[in-house]
Amino acid sequence: MSSTATAPRDTPYLELDLDTLTRNLARAAAAAESSGLMLRPHAKTHKTPKMGRLQLEHGAVGLTVATVSEAEIFADAGFDDLFIAYPVWPSAGRAQRIRGLAERVRLRLGVDSVEAAQRLGAAVANDTVEVLVEVDSGHHRSGVSPADAGDVAVAAARAGLAVVGVFTFPGHAYAPDARESAARDEASAITQAAQSLQRHRIDPAVRSGASTPSRTATDGTVLTEARPGVYAVNDAQQVELGSCGFADVALTARATIVSRRGRDVILDAGSKTLGADRAAWATGYGRVLGLPDARLTALSEHHATVSIPDTETIPELGDELRVVPNHVCNTINLHDELVVVRDGAAIETWAVAARGANT
Repeated sequence: MSSTATAPRDTPYLELDLDTLTRNLARAAAAAESSGLMLRPHAKTHKTPKMGRLQLEHGAVGLTVATVSEAEIFADAGFDDLFIAYPVWPSAGRAQRIRGLAERVRLRLGVDSVEAAQRLGAAVANDTVEVLVEVDSGHHRSGVSPADAGDVAVAAARAGLAVVGVFTFPGHAYAPDARESAARDEASAITQAAQSLQRHRIDPAVRSGASTPSRTATDGTVLTEARPGVYAVNDAQQVELGSCGFADVALTARATIVSRRGRDVILDAGSKTLGADRAAWATGYGRVLGLPDARLTALSEHHATVSIPDTETIPELGDELRVVPNHVCNTINLHDELVVVRDGAAIETWAVAARGANT
């Protein structure tokens, strides 16, 4: 749901620029179409039904989610085509929830082991869910080796599940100068995995992958579907990786300068507002719109230190800054709502309905 947001707000809070968001969605939709890819954005980034609806309006075929509880919340909001893109282990309680979801939406699940496939087949009625086999394309988290994808697919099919393809997450694209090589790794892994299914006479009709940093390098002759998440709003990691520019950042944290010391200013937004993620290669805990050379050099729970270089004018006490978080997925999950602005004026708030939906 949304509500009007016209009264002044105390900082910190999250601000979403609607025009920038809309441009990002339109650009990604056009790129996917030109590459022959279906777009199934990952809603774990925004956890917000209003944003998910905009993604569908811009051509997305459905949404990707990270957990069963995220799927339940988006199903409650009227979304009817969802992919839970991780290896689901159907414990007794989770299996019951999956069965309930399958009665309401077109539901896809990930599997990456024979054991999980067998257990999932025993937990759900035949043909009520679709499954994709997850393969490791170089991120080395979950996923079987591409050559073993066929064995998992056979186990799933024998368990009564409808196997529709393979998927991967090229998470190793989240490193400097790794976007193109990760996309090549992804294409190779998906090709091998698809061939593994075909040897067992299973059609890998869906070949799903991509991430925000690797999205523009994704091979549309190999993959059929892209699942980026951060692209909708972007963050400081994407700026530093070269995936976007500051003009493409749609979500920032509004924070007030409450103290100054030399060329450092202290904001009233710390890790409980911004999240604490900082990759080893990142140059700080976030960036500041309008101060491109400034860096967030330290975070405590409720404060951030921003170092202002000689190339920038030091802001005044009481000034508000727009902070670009390092990892926007974590940031949004810390908040109940987003304040939506257009031309600098707040127009409404959007509920982060799936905040904390981790089960």
